[in-house]
Amino acid sequence: MTEMLAKLGIYFDDLTKIRILEPEVAEQTNELNEECKTFVEKITEFQKLVDGFISVMENLAKEVEREKMKAIGIRNMLKSVAKQRESEQQQLQALIIEKSTELERLRIQHQSLQKTEQEQEDIIENLVLNH
Repeated sequence: MTEMLAKLGIYFDDLTKIRILEPEVAEQTNELNEECKTFVEKITEFQKLVDGFISVMENLAKEVEREKMKAIGIRNMLKSVAKQRESEQQQLQALIIEKSTELERLRIQHQSLQKTEQEQEDIIENLVLNH
């Protein structure tokens, strides 16, 4: 009778419950169901890991961007300082040239005054000797 019921698509499982699937197919279906659950659990865990990794990478990218901006700011500041020093150096060089020119003018004036003083001393000496 079991065979005749099997031909009609009715089966009995190990607990003698009536089934419309073959016990083997039912068992395979249950195994597949369990494997699917395991697969879904692994995929869910994998998704959590991927989400965590993405979060870490996004935070790292933000930190890199902040550091990049700081570096750009520092580079710009250094360029500004370099330009400022170059400007100061040019101003100091112009001041040196100005002071050197003034020094040369004063040296020539000093020589002229020394010559005039010497001439006046010679005149005074001649006048004192002649009187």
